Amino acid sequence: MQTINQEVIFEALRNALGEKIVDHRMQHGELTITIDAIDFLVVSRLLRDDSALRFDTLMDLCGIDYSTFGDELSTKYRLRGRRFAVIYHLLSVEKNQRLRVRVLAEDNELPTVDSVTDIWPVANWFEREAFDLYGIIFAGHPDLRRILTDYGFIGNPFRKDFPITGYVEMRYDADQKRVVYQPVTIDPREITPHVIREEFYGDRES
Repeated sequence: MQTINQEVIFEALRNALGEKIVDHRMQHGELTITIDAIDFLVVSRLLRDDSALRFDTLMDLCGIDYSTFGDELSTKYRLRGRRFAVIYHLLSVEKNQRLRVRVLAEDNELPTVDSVTDIWPVANWFEREAFDLYGIIFAGHPDLRRILTDYGFIGNPFRKDFPITGYVEMRYDADQKRVVYQPVTIDPREITPHVIREEFYGDRES
């Protein structure tokens, strides 16, 4: 199967999506387009169904927190003050082509993106993972609940402002004969790794 040229795919994307493409760039050998969350449900159907695109397979999706990106990178990637995004990795089996889609959530306090479980059913557990770890809401998801952390877990551990040690720790209490939560007993600290500079690499005395 012959891979379709990236320029050809982008031209097809531009014809199908028009101004809904906020940004586009080549990253790690793959085309990446950026879409606003308000447009994503319409865009995702076009990506799957348009005869020139046919991105029929969702390979993966993940959340991302851009809060530590800084002004320079935020401007470079045209984030426009958006803190959270969802990254989708799509595959067109027919065109033998991959596409990365960055969807920017509108609200930094309650980031929300439409669920695509009706379009790519495999998104179900991926969306639950992003909800669990980043607190991103997927509107229309059939069963949006935590999937990796405990049901009583508080917070979203992949957010940049979540402490490395967490807020509570869990242990089994022999007297109560059940698992209990208690404040973290590990003192928060920063660990600075030993760094060997490039000019000393391989030097046993360094």
